[in-house]
Amino acid sequence: MSITTTVPLPEVRAVVTDMTVELNVLGNPETLTASTSAELRTKIMSRVVKLASGLGTDVRLEVHDHTGRWRLVASPDGHLREDEPLPPAEEETAPVSQKIQPTSLPAEQLSAHLSDPAAAAAVSPLHDAPTAEASETAEDSGEELPTRKAARASFIIDERREPAATNGWRGLLARTTGLQVPASVLERERRRHVQAVSQHWPGPRKISVVNGKGGVGKTLTTAMLTAVFARHGGAGVLAWDNNDTRGTLGWRTEKGPHDATVQDLLPDTVRLLSPSAQISDLARFVHHQTSDKYDVLRSNPELLATKQRITQDDFDALHEVAAKYFRLVFFDSGNDESAPRWLRMIDHTDQLVVATTALGESAESGALLLEALSERDEHSAALARNAVVVVLQSEHNSTLADAKRVADGFTGLARMAVTIPFDRALHGGALRYDAVRPATRAAWLRAGAAVADGL
Repeated sequence: MSITTTVPLPEVRAVVTDMTVELNVLGNPETLTASTSAELRTKIMSRVVKLASGLGTDVRLEVHDHTGRWRLVASPDGHLREDEPLPPAEEETAPVSQKIQPTSLPAEQLSAHLSDPAAAAAVSPLHDAPTAEASETAEDSGEELPTRKAARASFIIDERREPAATNGWRGLLARTTGLQVPASVLERERRRHVQAVSQHWPGPRKISVVNGKGGVGKTLTTAMLTAVFARHGGAGVLAWDNNDTRGTLGWRTEKGPHDATVQDLLPDTVRLLSPSAQISDLARFVHHQTSDKYDVLRSNPELLATKQRITQDDFDALHEVAAKYFRLVFFDSGNDESAPRWLRMIDHTDQLVVATTALGESAESGALLLEALSERDEHSAALARNAVVVVLQSEHNSTLADAKRVADGFTGLARMAVTIPFDRALHGGALRYDAVRPATRAAWLRAGAAVADGL
């Protein structure tokens, strides 16, 4: 009698932290680094496959990262398979079949239907004939009987199956094995955020980014949120520098083939509101962002504030043009909360965004503004209650914990507060969505979804 002994597979353990992985290869420590998560996964797999090829046997890989623990098996020929079932992120969504259950008909009505061949075809032989008790109940209740169309179950099945994972180790396993690996909690959350910012609403929506203090991130918040909605939801998104005092949105975004500002647009508002005007006519006034897909209406930071102030009537005319040609308008507001254009902006706003850094004076300025708006009028009070606060980790030596403390401080003042990690690409120079780190993009997407939920 022979006894079969299962020899355990050689194992490699990988602990991933940011762009670094600490490997334990058959008891020997190794360190790998990369510039992207995808590159790091490729390096890990190359190392494990090289080991499997050298040993001439399968090698088990156990990975620990921020999404969980994964056990995979790599073969000497480079194939990858699942070693044991992955822990589900959530219960997988099963296909949903919407069916309308047929309702019993009274005996006389059923007899009448069966005497008509066309009507008889509408009655499924798979369903039992109604009982006398059921007939009497339907007659006595006096309820209106359903039509044959309403009583028939639909042949169209509404399938809402969650797509397989595409990111991280789950995505790698899904691509290499063809398994229907469920997405992680983070990936499913991202999909919800993308869906939220991809929506189109009936009628234009206006979002104002505010804080009475300067230098708190209003301009970069405007640019990043506008990019999120334009890149995911498509064209028709405008960032408007509504600033009397040297607004810098134009300096920090891509310049078009002209130097036009809001002052150049103002004299043409009547023509642009005429029936013969076309959307392409706006190209001479706005500056298109070729990578981030939105348009910018610049102010003129080279002029004194006294030379570029506009009246409430002027603002209304400009707003009417913007609302005609754009589905979403983001206002990068100035610091003068008493300016006619600032107050009129609030009157036209659908969603308020308070931008602040994690510094106390910036947050206090934002909180005071929300409190003041709560007392201004009913519309302003509703904006304050529904506001989204964006808290920026503005300095490299500050922490996200500082930003979270500030965000928590807005509980009861605003609907939601979102923190944004420090990112050097946002500090000075051109604002480009692709230039920021993946974690920063995820945070801005989350902020965009919070804004979308209020529209």
